[in-house]
Amino acid sequence: MTGQCGLLITLEGPDGAGKSVQSGVLAERLVASGRRVLLTREPGGTPLGERIRDLLLDIDAGVRDPLGDAMLFNAARRQLVADVLRPALAEGVVVVCDRFADSTLAYQGYGAGAPIDALSALAELSTGGLRPDRTVLLDLPVEAGLARRHRGDAAQLTRFEVGAAHDAEFHSRVRHGFLALARADADRWRVVDASRDAAAVSADVWAAVTDLFAGPAGER
Repeated sequence: MTGQCGLLITLEGPDGAGKSVQSGVLAERLVASGRRVLLTREPGGTPLGERIRDLLLDIDAGVRDPLGDAMLFNAARRQLVADVLRPALAEGVVVVCDRFADSTLAYQGYGAGAPIDALSALAELSTGGLRPDRTVLLDLPVEAGLARRHRGDAAQLTRFEVGAAHDAEFHSRVRHGFLALARADADRWRVVDASRDAAAVSADVWAAVTDLFAGPAGER
């Protein structure tokens, strides 16, 4: 738990897992249940963060050092935490965030080989120790996730989905990294099979967070 009045719920997972869709569905369901909700994303969520997002995801940006990537992600993260997350949580808002610090560990660490200890230290600095109350991992096989992405609008593809530096082996390491993170902190993480239809996934995402609102601790 983060110690704030509100709750921070993050959705994580490999490319094509449906995080953006499911984050929106979860936020709508929480609003319908009478809670104050803020939906945001990483990288992004602030004017500076959105500009960094454009730079990070640009296909034409070329291959970059993974630790340099991590520094950019954490710069955007720091701004999001300071300007958006902590103020909202202090007001008792339920924040739903599409990706957070775990993505940097999975992609730049497990996927690209940057030292996990260094990435963890960067995350601690950028978040000021803020950790999600619940992280839902939308898990699915690499081939299925990439196929979903490539069936969509090609203009929406990022440099993490094209090019030799981010091949199927890279994405396999990312997936296994997420699963390793989930196993290491089972109290915080819940794993949902994202290979099924969207309605079934939404039902499991909802089931994965409802205990946060049960009893006195959930009356926020």
